[in-house]
Amino acid sequence: MTYLVLVRHGQSEWNLANRFTGWVDVDLTPEGVKEAKKAGKLLAKENIQFDAAFTSYQRRAIRTLWMTLEGIEQFHIPVTKDWRLNERHYGGLTGLNKQETRDKHGDDQVHIWRRSFDVPPPQIDTDSEFHPSKEAKYAHIDPAELPTGESLKITCERVLPYYNDQIVPFLRAGNNLIISAHGNSLRALMKTLFDVSDDDIPGFEFPTGNPLLLELDDATLKVKSARYLDKKRAKDLPEIKGAQAAS
Repeated sequence: MTYLVLVRHGQSEWNLANRFTGWVDVDLTPEGVKEAKKAGKLLAKENIQFDAAFTSYQRRAIRTLWMTLEGIEQFHIPVTKDWRLNERHYGGLTGLNKQETRDKHGDDQVHIWRRSFDVPPPQIDTDSEFHPSKEAKYAHIDPAELPTGESLKITCERVLPYYNDQIVPFLRAGNNLIISAHGNSLRALMKTLFDVSDDDIPGFEFPTGNPLLLELDDATLKVKSARYLDKKRAKDLPEIKGAQAAS
């Protein structure tokens, strides 16, 4: 059997402040650090030897991965960081308080921006301090590839080719993997792993710092079982045909 663990970073500073974060490289809160450390302790109980890990370019996911690896005493495994596992880019909403944005644009419009599959937010201005071209970490990337406002659909179009090209070969070789990423980049992975429809995928949530342990069929890489390790903070999971999903 092959194991794949998906973990959303612990609570971030802008999760706590209720701001649209996206590609802004905010850090974990003290609560987020606690969640990340607990993720490692929970995963240690599963006694799984991992072969590699993947994460984004964003510190909240990277630090969560560090603390998870510390908890399972597996700092030695190779770690690959890639910007294509970054969070969805919230475009012109980046940095705004979510409630203030609802007050200005209305609940319905903000819900569409946040929870529709294919409606992107307003694009970010090129002179905004939050434009990705302002960060040195993205200087080696063709500016035409850098997102300036993504729907979940656009996020999937960024994440899934990377998953298929760079991560699937590891899984096909029988490697156990950890991916530490973000709510929407993980939602993109959930969409393909569980074969969730466009209409349904926006409704699934990833709790912060709560590892989702997937057992994959060695031949097909289809999900055989899935469960969040912290049952008290679990969220609903998509149905698995012919198998059992535990939340």
